[in-house]
Amino acid sequence: MRHCNNPLLVLFLAAAAAPLCAQLASSPSAATSAPALTVDRDPVRSPEGDLPATAAVPQVRKQAEGYVLHTDVEEVVLNATVLEGNKLVPGLKKENFQIFEDGVRQTIISFQHADVPVSIALVVDNSGSMLRKRPAVNKSALDLIAASNPEDEAFVVNFSDTAFIDQDFTADTNKLREGLSLMESKGGTALYDAVEASVDKLVADAKHPKQVLILITDGEDNASSYNLEQTILRVQQLSGPVIYSIGLLFGDDMTKSEARQARRALESLSTETGGMAFFPKSIEQIDQIAAEVARDIRNQYMLGYHSTKPTSEPGFRRVTVVAQASGSKLTARTRTGYFPGTRVGKSAEEQK
Repeated sequence: MRHCNNPLLVLFLAAAAAPLCAQLASSPSAATSAPALTVDRDPVRSPEGDLPATAAVPQVRKQAEGYVLHTDVEEVVLNATVLEGNKLVPGLKKENFQIFEDGVRQTIISFQHADVPVSIALVVDNSGSMLRKRPAVNKSALDLIAASNPEDEAFVVNFSDTAFIDQDFTADTNKLREGLSLMESKGGTALYDAVEASVDKLVADAKHPKQVLILITDGEDNASSYNLEQTILRVQQLSGPVIYSIGLLFGDDMTKSEARQARRALESLSTETGGMAFFPKSIEQIDQIAAEVARDIRNQYMLGYHSTKPTSEPGFRRVTVVAQASGSKLTARTRTGYFPGTRVGKSAEEQK
């Protein structure tokens, strides 16, 4: 196994004088083609340094020709799932929605409900306890991709105490199958570092503005340099993807206390980003859950607004979406908020 030292991506987030540097390592050719999976595996480096105290900062993306600075994106774009009980609710109009930022109602300026292409990160636990579970996990992950929009793209990250990009962005299910098949189940579980690095890659390299991270694990993080709160903050700083978590916490691989901690972490990652956390009771339920995730992704509403606050005003902005329809009790699920001055997505019109 060869560990490549040439950086594929360096993201710098600066707050005052405290820089944050998080790196993804890849082969020199990874920017233009998928890695040679049978010969080489490209490690995703663990993040380095401390998170800044504040996050109202620009995002810098390194490209071949230099650095591109992205600041002051004015439109806030939310992907929202609307439920009546446990059933998805289609057919709503812009008039059915209200958006509140820090308790103040906002004016919706863009609206879309369509099956738009998505960029997906498949982030799968490859630690020793996953060995017997991986065949079923891999099948369900591929079924999810097969049920998706044909224009979707996905990449595969397998992680234990180190995370590897085992297939770069592709729409080819055979390549994704090959990436998922690289099972060397051993070592610890650096879950937070794998999520952080995968989010960085999505934000930097994804072709589609709508982005999703699907995290599958059977354990509690025990090897990361980031903790849960720092990981959530990192995703919020980058206005990162919706995270769907599948926790395989059944069996005798962990204590009840460890299972509770793992469940809390997965629920927090998903809730804060507008996704869902699932906890099957057996390996046979994973396929059903994968199908539910695919339906959820395909049936989201995209809502855009201009904040009533200036982007120069720092701090986390808490967001609430309310959906209403006559005779129905609806629940709208979206990310809990964002930081101004960072990437917040493209408008619904731009995503058509």
